[in-house]
Amino acid sequence: MRSIVASHRDDRGALLPILHAVMEEMGHVDPAAIPILADELNLSRADVYGVITFYHDFRQTPPGRRTVRICRAEACQAVGAAELADRATSRLGIGFGETTADGAVTLEQVFCLGNCATGPSVQVDGRLYGRVSPERLDSIIEVSA
Repeated sequence: MRSIVASHRDDRGALLPILHAVMEEMGHVDPAAIPILADELNLSRADVYGVITFYHDFRQTPPGRRTVRICRAEACQAVGAAELADRATSRLGIGFGETTADGAVTLEQVFCLGNCATGPSVQVDGRLYGRVSPERLDSIIEVSA
């Protein structure tokens, strides 16, 4: 943690680059890191916690082995994203921001994947899928689980 802080200490607004680096390296920001970050950056613990909880990209628990992200932005909603969201939560038995009990899949909602022309869009472990039907979502999740 301290080496990540050291490598970004001189960045403007260092907390965000540090949190992104922690997420990249560890997959989540362990709550035990909050006092360390606060101390290293001369911030209050509340300031650090507030940033972590404000931005949805920062997780405080380890993600599943696979991460399924469903776009919920207007363009995707107009072409069936709500149905995909219902299908995913029903099939996986979890809500958005949760991980299956076996640790296989974390389900997240995002509000734009930049793939508006071919919505509804889904991203699995960084791979983007467009024009996803409920049936195709089933096969994508099956491969991911």
